[in-house]
Amino acid sequence: MAASYARLTVAALVLIALTPTFPQSSVSASSVGKFVDETINSHKIVIFSKTYCPYCKRAKALFKELKQVPHVVELDERGIVEPGIDQLTFCLFSIYNFTGIEDGSKIQDVLINIVGRRTVPQVFVNGQHLGGSDDTAASYESGHLHKLLGIKSEGHDDL
Repeated sequence: MAASYARLTVAALVLIALTPTFPQSSVSASSVGKFVDETINSHKIVIFSKTYCPYCKRAKALFKELKQVPHVVELDERGIVEPGIDQLTFCLFSIYNFTGIEDGSKIQDVLINIVGRRTVPQVFVNGQHLGGSDDTAASYESGHLHKLLGIKSEGHDDL
């Protein structure tokens, strides 16, 4: 019994020692900044969001009501699998609930430089920053969001 426990312990230590680590710093700020810029400029509507955030859900619901499909970047679900990870290594990381380097926080750091805040949601329409949930709702209510999207607004005939 003690021998099998010792073998298991040694196997676990060898596994940990041989498993490569991926430090957070390996995702460069410039690559994250490039990703954010390209995302904003490549899509009509972009929402930087987190899946559990009620304000993010509110912003996404407004676009659904307008029958518009935004490009949503869920910051809490992002992970980058480094090139060169073989299937065995990836499976081992999955066992430890690790799916790569998460860059959601770094994206928020880039957003603070672009819009002055790192809170979510952050909504962009036609490459321009619209704001957060309250800003998006106010634009919706005033008809401004409809104008930005080029769609008719009931009660707002000034397209």
